[in-house]
This record gives sequence, structure tokens and C-alpha cells, in this order.
Amino acid sequence: MKISIRKAEKADMANVLNLIKELAIFEKEPDAVEISVADLERDGFKEHPEFQCFVAEAENKIEGIALVYKRYSTWKGSVLHLEDLVVSQKMRGNQIGTLLLDEVVKYGNQLGVKRICWDVLDWNEDAIAFYEKKGANVMRDWDVVHLNEQGIKGYLSNIN
Repeated sequence: MKISIRKAEKADMANVLNLIKELAIFEKEPDAVEISVADLERDGFKEHPEFQCFVAEAENKIEGIALVYKRYSTWKGSVLHLEDLVVSQKMRGNQIGTLLLDEVVKYGNQLGVKRICWDVLDWNEDAIAFYEKKGANVMRDWDVVHLNEQGIKGYLSNIN
């Protein structure tokens, strides 16, 4: 089976959203996805896109995605954040994840970033093993902190 990796196009966003939703189900958060195809099209394809997305195609069907964006580290400087690397469940084990991660690392190198970072759930041992095999440092002593939309509003209501 031939697998090709390319930059996503606006017309791919419905398939990208389907894979994002598949990931949310896998991560036991099936109702967490709030974005729409229109959001992805707007945010990823404007003059200064908020993200870059790579897709993996097999037999003319998108079977994987890697969505990244730049950020800044006060310790390192320019950093690339891998928000999601998703391979459809039926296509796992076909090297799609490796090909997508390869593309992300090449892209980060082209940008001249000092680090590529991402999160992984502590119970996703297959992903952790995959990333460690690729040379990534899974920092188990750090916790991810989020302030969601409701939390932002609550926070703001307490400071005024």
C-alpha cells in the first residue's frame, strides 16, 4: 500500500475533523470537540494561519493527520507544538504515524525551531513507547494545566 504525506488543503478539513473526533473518542472525551470544519478552514488557511496540518493518504483516503503550530519558549526560543498526531484506528501499524512524525520533524527543522513538543496521555503506553523509540523524552514529572473557556470567565469574574 502506497502512503503519501502532504500539506493539508482547505478541502481536507472535513476529513481532518473526522480524525480529530476519532481521537477524542479514543481519549475518552467524545463530546470535547467543539470546533467545526468552518473553524478549521478559517484558522488554517488565512493570511497568517494558526496551524499547519499534514495529512497521510492511502488509496486516495486521508488516514492520518499531524497538526502543528509555532510557539515560544522562554528557555529555548522558537518551538513547534504538535497538537495532534492521529492515525485512523483501522490503519494503525502501517507506518503512517512514523511518516507523519518524520514530516513534522523535517518541518520543525526547516523552521529552525529549538524544540518540538507534544502531550501524550499517561495511559497510552503504545504511543509512549512509539515516541520513546523515536528518541523523544516523555517527561512524566510534568502535569498539563488547562484553563477552559468557563474557567477563563470565572477567573476574570474574580479579578474585577
